Amino acid sequence: MPIEDTAPSKIWDQGTIHDIQEKARLGRYRIRAFSTARALPSLEDLTFIPAGLTRVPLEGYREKCSTETVLGTRFAKNPLKLAIPITIAGMSYGALSRQAKEALGLGASRAGTSTCTGDGGMHPVDREYSKTLVYQLLPSRYGFNPNDLKKANAVEIVVSQGAKPGTGGLLLGQKVSPEIARMRDLPDGVDQRSPCRHPDWIGPEDLSIKIEEIREATDWQIPVFLKIGAARVYEDVKLAAKAGVDCVVIDGMEGGTAASPDVLLDHTGIPTLAAICEAVRALEDMRLLGEVQLIVSGGIKTGVDAAKALALGADCVSIGTAALIALNCNAPLYLEDYEAMGTKAGACHHCHTGRCPVGVATQDPALSQRLNVEEAAARVENFLSAMTNEMQIMARACGKSHVANLDREDLRALTLESALITGIPLAGMHAPLMLNMKAH
Repeated sequence: MPIEDTAPSKIWDQGTIHDIQEKARLGRYRIRAFSTARALPSLEDLTFIPAGLTRVPLEGYREKCSTETVLGTRFAKNPLKLAIPITIAGMSYGALSRQAKEALGLGASRAGTSTCTGDGGMHPVDREYSKTLVYQLLPSRYGFNPNDLKKANAVEIVVSQGAKPGTGGLLLGQKVSPEIARMRDLPDGVDQRSPCRHPDWIGPEDLSIKIEEIREATDWQIPVFLKIGAARVYEDVKLAAKAGVDCVVIDGMEGGTAASPDVLLDHTGIPTLAAICEAVRALEDMRLLGEVQLIVSGGIKTGVDAAKALALGADCVSIGTAALIALNCNAPLYLEDYEAMGTKAGACHHCHTGRCPVGVATQDPALSQRLNVEEAAARVENFLSAMTNEMQIMARACGKSHVANLDREDLRALTLESALITGIPLAGMHAPLMLNMKAH
Protein backbone atom coordinates (compact mmCIF):
# COMPACT_ATOMS: atom_id res chain seq x y z
CA MET A 1 0.00 0.00 0.00
CA PRO A 2 1.59 3.33 -1.02
CA ILE A 3 2.39 5.89 1.69
CA GLU A 4 0.53 9.17 1.38
CA ASP A 5 2.76 12.21 0.92
CA THR A 6 1.37 13.80 4.11
CA ALA A 7 1.36 10.69 6.33
CA PRO A 8 3.69 11.15 9.35
CA SER A 9 6.29 8.46 9.89
CA LYS A 10 6.01 6.34 13.03
CA ILE A 11 9.81 6.17 13.21
CA TRP A 12 10.84 9.60 11.95
CA ASP A 13 8.23 11.69 13.75
CA GLN A 14 8.50 15.45 14.27
CA GLY A 15 10.16 15.07 17.68
CA THR A 16 12.85 12.77 16.26
CA ILE A 17 13.51 15.06 13.32
CA HIS A 18 13.77 18.09 15.61
CA ASP A 19 16.15 16.19 17.92
CA ILE A 20 18.50 15.29 15.06
CA GLN A 21 18.46 18.82 13.68
CA GLU A 22 19.24 20.30 17.12
CA LYS A 23 22.19 17.94 17.60
CA ALA A 24 23.42 18.81 14.12
CA ARG A 25 23.27 22.49 15.08
CA LEU A 26 24.86 22.11 18.55
CA GLY A 27 27.48 19.44 17.85
CA ARG A 28 26.79 17.83 21.27
CA TYR A 29 24.11 16.06 23.27
CA ARG A 30 21.12 18.09 24.36
CA ILE A 31 20.70 19.28 27.97
CA ARG A 32 17.39 19.87 29.70
CA ALA A 33 15.80 19.88 33.12
CA PHE A 34 12.78 18.32 34.81
CA SER A 35 12.48 14.54 34.32
CA THR A 36 11.97 11.84 31.76
CA ALA A 37 9.28 12.43 29.17
CA ARG A 38 8.64 8.71 28.68
CA ALA A 39 5.45 6.95 29.72
CA LEU A 40 6.51 4.36 32.31
CA PRO A 41 4.84 1.76 34.52
CA SER A 42 4.01 3.75 37.63
CA LEU A 43 2.14 3.90 40.91
CA GLU A 44 -0.84 5.09 38.85
CA ASP A 45 -1.14 1.48 37.65
CA LEU A 46 -2.16 0.32 41.13
CA THR A 47 -5.45 0.90 42.93
CA PHE A 48 -6.51 0.58 46.55
CA ILE A 49 -9.22 -1.91 47.54
CA PRO A 50 -10.93 -0.30 50.55
CA ALA A 51 -12.80 -2.05 53.33
CA GLY A 52 -16.21 -3.57 52.79
CA LEU A 53 -17.72 -6.48 54.67
CA THR A 54 -14.32 -8.07 55.19
CA ARG A 55 -12.86 -5.11 57.05
CA VAL A 56 -14.26 -2.06 58.85
CA PRO A 57 -13.25 1.38 57.50
CA LEU A 58 -12.47 4.27 59.83
CA GLU A 59 -14.63 7.37 60.16
CA GLY A 60 -12.64 10.38 59.00
CA TYR A 61 -14.36 12.90 61.23
CA ARG A 62 -13.87 11.14 64.54
CA GLU A 63 -11.34 8.32 64.25
CA LYS A 64 -7.66 9.17 64.23
CA CYS A 65 -5.27 8.15 61.47
CA SER A 66 -1.69 8.85 62.52
CA THR A 67 1.15 9.93 60.25
CA GLU A 68 4.17 10.25 62.56
CA THR A 69 7.34 8.77 61.10
CA VAL A 70 10.74 8.00 62.60
CA LEU A 71 13.82 7.62 60.37
CA GLY A 72 17.26 6.44 61.44
CA THR A 73 16.43 4.08 64.28
CA ARG A 74 19.17 1.57 63.45
CA PHE A 75 22.23 3.26 64.97
CA ALA A 76 21.61 6.99 65.42
CA LYS A 77 21.14 8.30 68.95
CA ASN A 78 18.78 10.99 67.65
CA PRO A 79 16.70 9.62 64.76
CA LEU A 80 14.52 12.01 62.78
CA LYS A 81 11.02 12.31 64.22
CA LEU A 82 8.70 13.71 61.56
CA ALA A 83 5.02 14.57 61.69
CA ILE A 84 4.45 13.14 58.21
CA PRO A 85 6.14 10.51 56.00
CA ILE A 86 6.89 13.05 53.26
CA THR A 87 10.20 14.93 53.07
CA ILE A 88 11.68 17.52 50.71
CA ALA A 89 14.40 16.06 48.48
CA GLY A 90 17.88 17.51 48.06
CA MET A 91 17.90 20.55 45.78
CA SER A 92 20.87 22.87 45.99
CA TYR A 93 21.25 26.57 46.42
CA GLY A 94 22.56 27.09 42.94
CA ALA A 95 20.02 24.99 41.16
CA LEU A 96 17.38 26.94 43.14
CA SER A 97 17.24 30.57 44.16
CA ARG A 98 17.76 31.69 47.72
CA GLN A 99 14.08 32.61 47.94
CA ALA A 100 13.07 29.10 46.85
CA LYS A 101 15.30 27.52 49.50
CA GLU A 102 13.87 29.79 52.20
CA ALA A 103 10.29 28.98 51.18
CA LEU A 104 10.91 25.23 51.08
CA GLY A 105 12.49 25.37 54.55
CA LEU A 106 9.66 27.39 56.05
CA GLY A 107 6.90 25.34 54.43
CA ALA A 108 8.41 21.99 55.38
CA SER A 109 9.13 23.09 58.96
CA ARG A 110 5.55 24.23 59.45
CA ALA A 111 4.32 20.89 58.11
CA GLY A 112 6.61 19.06 60.53
CA THR A 113 9.04 17.50 58.10
CA SER A 114 12.61 17.84 56.81
CA THR A 115 14.40 19.49 53.93
CA CYS A 116 17.77 18.68 52.39
CA THR A 117 20.66 20.96 51.44
CA GLY A 118 21.37 19.40 48.08
CA ASP A 119 24.79 19.75 46.46
CA GLY A 120 27.15 22.62 47.19
CA GLY A 121 27.18 22.78 50.96
CA MET A 122 24.97 24.31 53.63
CA HIS A 123 23.90 27.87 52.96
CA PRO A 124 22.98 29.82 56.12
CA VAL A 125 19.34 29.98 54.98
CA ASP A 126 19.22 26.17 54.94
CA ARG A 127 19.85 25.97 58.67
CA GLU A 128 17.93 29.13 59.52
CA TYR A 129 14.69 28.21 57.77
CA SER A 130 14.65 24.40 58.17
CA LYS A 131 13.87 23.01 61.61
CA THR A 132 14.98 19.53 60.47
CA LEU A 133 17.80 19.54 57.93
CA VAL A 134 19.54 16.74 56.04
CA TYR A 135 23.08 17.55 54.87
CA GLN A 136 24.16 16.05 51.56
CA LEU A 137 27.61 14.62 50.91
CA LEU A 138 28.22 14.21 47.18
CA PRO A 139 31.20 13.01 45.12
CA SER A 140 32.09 16.63 44.32
CA ARG A 141 32.43 17.59 48.01
CA TYR A 142 31.73 21.17 46.87
CA GLY A 143 31.20 23.27 49.96
CA PHE A 144 31.49 20.32 52.33
CA ASN A 145 32.28 21.50 55.84
CA PRO A 146 32.58 19.21 58.90
CA ASN A 147 31.35 22.05 61.11
CA ASP A 148 28.17 22.28 59.06
CA LEU A 149 27.84 18.50 59.22
CA LYS A 150 27.65 18.78 63.02
CA LYS A 151 24.80 21.28 62.69
CA ALA A 152 22.69 18.88 60.60
CA ASN A 153 19.96 16.52 61.80
CA ALA A 154 21.00 13.80 59.34
CA VAL A 155 23.54 13.29 56.58
CA GLU A 156 22.77 11.87 53.15
CA ILE A 157 25.61 10.30 51.17
CA VAL A 158 24.68 10.59 47.51
CA VAL A 159 25.94 7.88 45.19
CA SER A 160 23.72 8.93 42.29
CA GLN A 161 20.29 10.29 41.48
CA GLY A 162 17.39 8.83 39.55
CA ALA A 163 17.41 11.40 36.76
CA LYS A 164 20.99 10.55 35.80
CA PRO A 165 22.44 7.49 37.54
CA GLY A 166 26.04 6.72 36.76
CA THR A 167 27.08 10.34 36.26
CA GLY A 168 27.73 13.47 38.29
CA GLY A 169 25.82 16.69 38.82
CA LEU A 170 25.72 19.62 36.43
CA LEU A 171 25.32 23.33 37.14
CA LEU A 172 25.80 25.46 34.05
CA GLY A 173 27.89 28.60 34.24
CA GLN A 174 24.97 31.02 33.92
CA LYS A 175 23.83 29.88 37.39
CA VAL A 176 27.29 29.95 39.01
CA SER A 177 26.99 33.40 40.60
CA PRO A 178 29.85 34.90 42.65
CA GLU A 179 28.18 33.63 45.87
CA ILE A 180 27.72 30.11 44.46
CA ALA A 181 31.32 30.14 43.24
CA ARG A 182 32.57 31.08 46.73
CA MET A 183 30.54 28.33 48.37
CA ARG A 184 31.86 25.71 45.96
CA ASP A 185 35.40 27.05 45.47
CA LEU A 186 34.82 27.49 41.74
CA PRO A 187 35.46 30.29 39.22
CA ASP A 188 32.51 32.59 38.55
CA GLY A 189 30.38 31.74 35.55
CA VAL A 190 32.08 28.42 34.73
CA ASP A 191 30.13 25.20 34.27
CA GLN A 192 30.29 22.94 37.33
CA ARG A 193 30.46 19.29 36.34
CA SER A 194 30.67 17.02 39.36
CA PRO A 195 32.58 13.73 39.39
CA CYS A 196 30.54 10.55 39.09
CA ARG A 197 32.10 8.70 42.03
CA HIS A 198 33.36 9.54 45.49
CA PRO A 199 37.11 10.12 45.83
CA ASP A 200 37.27 8.45 49.26
CA TRP A 201 35.81 5.08 48.38
CA ILE A 202 35.14 2.75 45.50
CA GLY A 203 33.32 -0.22 47.01
CA PRO A 204 31.17 -1.10 50.02
CA GLU A 205 34.16 -1.92 52.24
CA ASP A 206 35.54 1.60 51.83
CA LEU A 207 32.02 2.98 52.26
CA SER A 208 31.80 1.30 55.68
CA ILE A 209 34.90 3.23 56.76
CA LYS A 210 33.45 6.51 55.46
CA ILE A 211 30.18 5.91 57.34
CA GLU A 212 32.11 5.20 60.54
CA GLU A 213 34.08 8.44 60.04
CA ILE A 214 30.83 10.38 59.73
CA ARG A 215 29.40 8.72 62.83
CA GLU A 216 32.53 9.52 64.84
CA ALA A 217 32.50 13.14 63.61
CA THR A 218 28.89 13.51 64.76
CA ASP A 219 29.24 11.43 67.94
CA TRP A 220 26.77 8.87 66.54
CA GLN A 221 24.00 11.39 67.09
CA ILE A 222 22.47 11.71 63.61
CA PRO A 223 21.24 9.17 61.06
CA VAL A 224 23.27 8.35 57.96
CA PHE A 225 21.25 8.04 54.75
CA LEU A 226 22.55 6.75 51.44
CA LYS A 227 20.88 7.85 48.20
CA ILE A 228 21.05 5.73 45.06
CA GLY A 229 19.62 6.33 41.60
CA ALA A 230 17.45 3.31 40.80
CA ALA A 231 19.48 0.99 38.59
CA ARG A 232 20.93 -2.17 40.16
CA VAL A 233 18.61 -1.71 43.11
CA TYR A 234 18.53 -5.17 44.68
CA GLU A 235 22.32 -5.49 44.90
CA ASP A 236 22.92 -1.83 45.79
CA VAL A 237 20.46 -1.86 48.68
CA LYS A 238 22.03 -5.00 50.10
CA LEU A 239 25.50 -3.45 49.94
CA ALA A 240 24.29 -0.19 51.49
CA ALA A 241 22.61 -2.04 54.37
CA LYS A 242 25.71 -4.15 54.95
CA ALA A 243 27.87 -0.99 54.98
CA GLY A 244 25.89 0.23 57.98
CA VAL A 245 23.51 2.97 56.83
CA ASP A 246 20.39 3.82 58.79
CA CYS A 247 18.21 4.63 55.78
CA VAL A 248 18.38 3.90 52.07
CA VAL A 249 16.97 6.51 49.67
CA ILE A 250 15.98 5.08 46.29
CA ASP A 251 15.42 7.65 43.55
CA GLY A 252 13.47 6.25 40.61
CA MET A 253 13.78 6.95 36.90
CA GLU A 254 11.09 9.64 37.13
CA GLY A 255 13.28 11.74 39.45
CA GLY A 256 13.82 15.37 38.48
CA THR A 257 16.92 17.46 37.97
CA ALA A 258 17.89 21.05 37.17
CA ALA A 259 20.18 19.94 34.31
CA SER A 260 21.02 16.66 32.61
CA PRO A 261 21.82 15.21 29.21
CA ASP A 262 18.37 14.22 27.98
CA VAL A 263 19.60 10.76 26.95
CA LEU A 264 20.22 10.00 30.63
CA LEU A 265 16.76 11.20 31.62
CA ASP A 266 15.03 8.95 29.11
CA HIS A 267 17.28 5.93 28.79
CA THR A 268 18.86 5.08 32.16
CA GLY A 269 17.58 3.55 35.37
CA ILE A 270 14.33 1.82 36.24
CA PRO A 271 10.92 3.24 37.20
CA THR A 272 10.13 4.06 40.83
CA LEU A 273 7.44 1.36 40.94
CA ALA A 274 9.96 -1.37 40.14
CA ALA A 275 12.65 0.18 42.35
CA ILE A 276 10.46 0.05 45.47
CA CYS A 277 9.81 -3.65 44.97
CA GLU A 278 13.47 -4.53 44.44
CA ALA A 279 14.55 -2.49 47.47
CA VAL A 280 11.95 -4.09 49.73
CA ARG A 281 12.92 -7.55 48.52
CA ALA A 282 16.58 -6.85 49.27
CA LEU A 283 15.85 -5.71 52.83
CA GLU A 284 13.50 -8.65 53.39
CA ASP A 285 16.17 -11.08 52.23
CA MET A 286 18.61 -9.53 54.73
CA ARG A 287 15.93 -9.54 57.46
CA LEU A 288 16.42 -5.78 57.80
CA LEU A 289 13.08 -4.49 56.54
CA GLY A 290 11.92 -1.96 59.14
CA GLU A 291 15.32 -1.80 60.81
CA VAL A 292 16.86 -0.06 57.81
CA GLN A 293 14.28 2.47 56.71
CA LEU A 294 13.43 2.90 53.01
CA ILE A 295 12.77 6.36 51.57
CA VAL A 296 11.47 6.51 47.99
CA SER A 297 11.57 9.41 45.55
CA GLY A 298 11.09 9.94 41.84
CA GLY A 299 7.82 11.19 40.37
CA ILE A 300 5.81 11.25 43.62
CA LYS A 301 3.00 13.68 42.77
CA THR A 302 0.18 13.13 45.25
CA GLY A 303 -0.67 11.70 48.63
CA VAL A 304 -2.14 8.71 46.81
CA ASP A 305 1.26 8.02 45.22
CA ALA A 306 2.84 8.30 48.67
CA ALA A 307 0.26 5.95 50.21
CA LYS A 308 0.88 3.36 47.49
CA ALA A 309 4.64 3.58 48.07
CA LEU A 310 4.10 2.91 51.79
CA ALA A 311 1.76 0.03 51.00
CA LEU A 312 4.51 -1.52 48.85
CA GLY A 313 6.95 -1.35 51.78
CA ALA A 314 8.52 2.12 51.87
CA ASP A 315 8.73 3.98 55.19
CA CYS A 316 8.69 7.47 53.71
CA VAL A 317 8.64 9.34 50.39
CA SER A 318 10.55 12.39 49.25
CA ILE A 319 9.34 15.02 46.78
CA GLY A 320 11.31 17.45 44.66
CA THR A 321 9.58 18.49 41.43
CA ALA A 322 6.16 18.49 43.09
CA ALA A 323 7.48 20.83 45.79
CA LEU A 324 8.84 23.21 43.14
CA ILE A 325 5.50 23.22 41.34
CA ALA A 326 3.89 24.09 44.68
CA LEU A 327 6.29 27.06 44.87
CA ASN A 328 4.90 28.20 41.47
CA CYS A 329 7.17 26.42 38.99
CA ASN A 330 5.36 26.47 35.61
CA ALA A 331 2.68 28.83 36.93
CA PRO A 332 0.93 30.95 34.27
CA LEU A 333 2.75 34.15 35.24
CA TYR A 334 5.13 36.38 33.23
CA LEU A 335 3.99 34.65 30.05
CA GLU A 336 6.20 36.80 27.82
CA ASP A 337 9.29 35.35 29.53
CA TYR A 338 8.18 31.80 28.76
CA GLU A 339 7.63 32.82 25.14
CA ALA A 340 11.12 34.35 24.96
CA MET A 341 12.54 30.92 25.88
CA GLY A 342 10.44 29.21 23.23
CA THR A 343 8.15 27.47 25.71
CA LYS A 344 5.00 28.13 27.72
CA ALA A 345 3.71 27.80 31.27
CA GLY A 346 2.94 24.18 32.04
CA ALA A 347 5.54 22.87 29.59
CA CYS A 348 8.73 24.63 30.72
CA HIS A 349 11.81 22.50 31.39
CA HIS A 350 14.44 25.23 31.09
CA CYS A 351 15.68 25.22 34.70
CA HIS A 352 19.26 24.79 33.45
CA THR A 353 19.22 28.16 31.68
CA GLY A 354 18.78 30.22 34.85
CA ARG A 355 15.94 32.15 33.18
CA CYS A 356 13.10 30.81 35.35
CA PRO A 357 10.24 33.32 34.91
CA VAL A 358 8.82 32.71 38.40
CA GLY A 359 12.08 32.98 40.34
CA VAL A 360 12.42 29.34 41.46
CA ALA A 361 15.36 27.96 39.44
CA THR A 362 17.51 31.02 38.85
CA GLN A 363 20.31 33.12 40.31
CA ASP A 364 19.22 36.26 38.47
CA PRO A 365 18.38 38.80 41.25
CA ALA A 366 15.56 40.39 39.28
CA LEU A 367 13.91 37.04 38.57
CA SER A 368 14.49 35.68 42.10
CA GLN A 369 12.67 38.64 43.62
CA ARG A 370 9.50 37.56 41.83
CA LEU A 371 9.13 34.71 44.34
CA ASN A 372 7.48 35.97 47.50
CA VAL A 373 8.92 33.76 50.25
CA GLU A 374 6.01 33.90 52.68
CA GLU A 375 3.40 33.21 50.00
CA ALA A 376 5.49 30.40 48.51
CA ALA A 377 6.07 28.82 51.94
CA ALA A 378 2.33 28.82 52.55
CA ARG A 379 1.77 27.00 49.25
CA VAL A 380 4.36 24.36 50.18
CA GLU A 381 2.79 23.87 53.61
CA ASN A 382 -0.67 23.62 52.04
CA PHE A 383 0.52 21.09 49.49
CA LEU A 384 2.15 18.89 52.12
CA SER A 385 -1.03 19.12 54.19
CA ALA A 386 -3.12 18.10 51.19
CA MET A 387 -0.83 15.14 50.45
CA THR A 388 -1.08 14.04 54.08
CA ASN A 389 -4.88 14.29 53.99
CA GLU A 390 -4.94 12.14 50.86
CA MET A 391 -2.78 9.50 52.53
CA GLN A 392 -5.11 9.46 55.54
CA ILE A 393 -8.17 9.13 53.32
CA MET A 394 -6.69 6.04 51.70
CA ALA A 395 -5.59 4.53 55.00
CA ARG A 396 -8.94 5.09 56.69
CA ALA A 397 -10.80 3.64 53.69
CA CYS A 398 -8.66 0.51 54.09
CA GLY A 399 -9.41 0.36 57.83
CA LYS A 400 -5.96 1.49 58.97
CA SER A 401 -5.36 3.82 61.94
CA HIS A 402 -1.82 4.71 60.81
CA VAL A 403 -0.65 5.31 57.25
CA ALA A 404 2.34 3.05 57.95
CA ASN A 405 -0.08 0.14 58.37
CA LEU A 406 -0.98 0.16 54.68
CA ASP A 407 0.35 -2.97 53.01
CA ARG A 408 0.36 -4.93 49.76
CA GLU A 409 -2.94 -6.64 50.61
CA ASP A 410 -4.61 -3.21 50.24
CA LEU A 411 -3.60 -2.98 46.57
CA ARG A 412 -4.56 -4.44 43.23
CA ALA A 413 -2.81 -3.99 39.89
CA LEU A 414 -4.66 -2.44 36.97
CA THR A 415 -2.27 -3.61 34.25
CA LEU A 416 -0.57 -6.91 33.59
CA GLU A 417 2.76 -5.08 33.50
CA SER A 418 2.35 -3.63 37.00
CA ALA A 419 1.15 -6.98 38.31
CA LEU A 420 4.27 -8.70 36.98
CA ILE A 421 6.57 -5.99 38.37
CA THR A 422 5.07 -5.83 41.84
CA GLY A 423 3.58 -9.29 42.36
CA ILE A 424 0.33 -7.54 43.35
CA PRO A 425 -2.71 -9.50 42.10
CA LEU A 426 -4.28 -8.18 38.93
CA ALA A 427 -7.69 -6.64 39.57
CA GLY A 428 -10.34 -9.27 38.92
CA MET A 429 -7.94 -12.11 39.69
CA HIS A 430 -8.50 -13.39 43.22
CA ALA A 431 -5.22 -13.55 45.16
CA PRO A 432 -5.21 -17.35 45.72
CA LEU A 433 -5.80 -17.82 41.99
CA MET A 434 -2.78 -15.65 41.20
CA LEU A 435 -0.62 -17.67 43.58
CA ASN A 436 -1.83 -20.88 41.98
CA MET A 437 -0.97 -19.56 38.52
CA LYS A 438 2.56 -18.64 39.72
CA ALA A 439 3.02 -22.14 41.13
CA HIS A 440 2.34 -23.59 37.70
